[in-house]
Amino acid sequence: MIEVKSIDKPDERRDFPRGHLEVCNLSGLSFGVATFEPGWRWSESVKPIAGTESCEVHHNGFVVRGRLRLRMNDGTEAEVGPGEVFVCPPGHDAWVVGDEQAIVYDFAGGMAGYAKASASGRTEESLRPGDEAMGY
Repeated sequence: MIEVKSIDKPDERRDFPRGHLEVCNLSGLSFGVATFEPGWRWSESVKPIAGTESCEVHHNGFVVRGRLRLRMNDGTEAEVGPGEVFVCPPGHDAWVVGDEQAIVYDFAGGMAGYAKASASGRTEESLRPGDEAMGY
């Protein structure tokens, strides 16, 4: 089966402080267009929604605009900018570098739960196998 969706008509939009995520869900792929304003930082803007100490989503990203700094829990850091592709495993923080809005395309399989609260109030990002939101 072939699936085609437009990023101009996402399935849903998730708003959080200093940013938002627009998501297109396809079989085996959640494609997200993340927009982060200057001053956005995962640990300040999304952590309260996620309920985890660090981002637990695996990201396969492409930076369209702006710059992001990524820091793994072990202290390893990298900076990504326009035209760069990156892979960032779970267990990290990220923030906008500079005064330009960052736009990132994310081809993560696990984007379905990013910055999205479940009915219980916990985010799907923070749920583990066996928790109530399995199968979302």
